Amino acid sequence: MTTEKVKINFEKFNCWYAEKRILFDINLKIHPNNITALIGPSGCGKSTLLRCINRMNDLITNCKVQGRAYYDKILIHDQSTDVVALRKKIGMVFQKPNPFPMSIFDNVAYGLRVQNIKDKHTLQKIVQQSLEKAELWNEVKDRLHLPAFKLSGGQQQRLCIARALAVKPDILLLDEPCSALDPIATAKIETLLQKLKEEMTVIIVTHNMQQAKRISDYTCYLLNGKVIEYSPTQEIFNHPKHTLTREYLNGEFG
Repeated sequence: MTTEKVKINFEKFNCWYAEKRILFDINLKIHPNNITALIGPSGCGKSTLLRCINRMNDLITNCKVQGRAYYDKILIHDQSTDVVALRKKIGMVFQKPNPFPMSIFDNVAYGLRVQNIKDKHTLQKIVQQSLEKAELWNEVKDRLHLPAFKLSGGQQQRLCIARALAVKPDILLLDEPCSALDPIATAKIETLLQKLKEEMTVIIVTHNMQQAKRISDYTCYLLNGKVIEYSPTQEIFNHPKHTLTREYLNGEFG
């Protein structure tokens, strides 16, 4: 692991929803080709921080930010930044599976068609590759034209990951992607994420401490909109530096 390279860099970053301040002077460096887990109690700012990375918070009325957040050398919130291009590079998977009301194939091909890729052979090739990467191809290859809603919850979530992978993102953001899934479906997604980090940077919000410990390389503990501690995962779980981190990991609150 190289700690010198930085994929996402927050510098004194703040965020408000109307008058309510959510994030306070966030300083955080996310390293490439690693899984970074954002942990902390509900309402601590994890999802807000995640959504700031690909400017999903632009869609929330009265959201404003202050400070700097960089993706490589791109200033994410600069007025000149192409948000559409940014979101092509930084994909997102949400807590609840959200397949589109269309076929399995068309779900994965959706982003490609938005990019004006129309060649059938190209679409078929990328759809298959994306479903293979999402460990879903063998389960759906004979029913690609069935509605996506016919899939189980775990399969729908992997379909959403395949849809994000089809446009070849550099970063994959996941907001509690396993919270509604059973242990078997969760294990499949955890295994998938550990494979994907070879190709991209993965950032996951999770309430599951064991999940963070199992799959992440770095863990960031947030509390009341502030970064309390950020370290390699084994270090933060085995030797937390901050009393607040130790209390949270021991289940004393949150």
